Amino acid sequence: MSSIIKVNTFQDANGNALFSSDGSGNVTLTNFPDNTPAFRAYANSAQAPSADTDTKAQLDTESYDTDNCYDTSNYRFTPNVAGKYCFTWVAQDNYSSSGASSIDIAIRKNGSDIAESRSNSRSTNHHETHVCTTVVDMNGTTDYVEFFLRHSGGSGFQWRDGSHRQYAEGYKLIGA
Repeated sequence: MSSIIKVNTFQDANGNALFSSDGSGNVTLTNFPDNTPAFRAYANSAQAPSADTDTKAQLDTESYDTDNCYDTSNYRFTPNVAGKYCFTWVAQDNYSSSGASSIDIAIRKNGSDIAESRSNSRSTNHHETHVCTTVVDMNGTTDYVEFFLRHSGGSGFQWRDGSHRQYAEGYKLIGA
């Protein structure tokens, strides 16, 4: 035996709409939290920074930016909603010479490192993917996050470009 319940709006005990239907099978969720703001930005061209220099990653192209919180002119994410955020930073190097002693990527909040990934003692003609992930509280108005690159020593070092080789992404956590 089966039953059919037909409603246009489903409400909780206090009369708050949880979801509604337009009668054509299109359902709209209301009052449900989501993981926004969220963004994914990547480098559209390779970077070849000087050795022993912290260099801001030039993530100048967006795959998505739900709330226009990532700025492609200053390569910075400033959320418009307070909460805990998860950030992931991925960078692949294209090292074609010898002598690099370390390779670093870092996530910075308001100019200070909050997460870092480091590799040491590199060989020639090598590609390595560096990944850094962290969760951090953001106030939603003045806090910002940026992504940095660094290599020590060597020549011929380059950070590769492309949406799958050098990108950063972040999103607001639900319920945290």
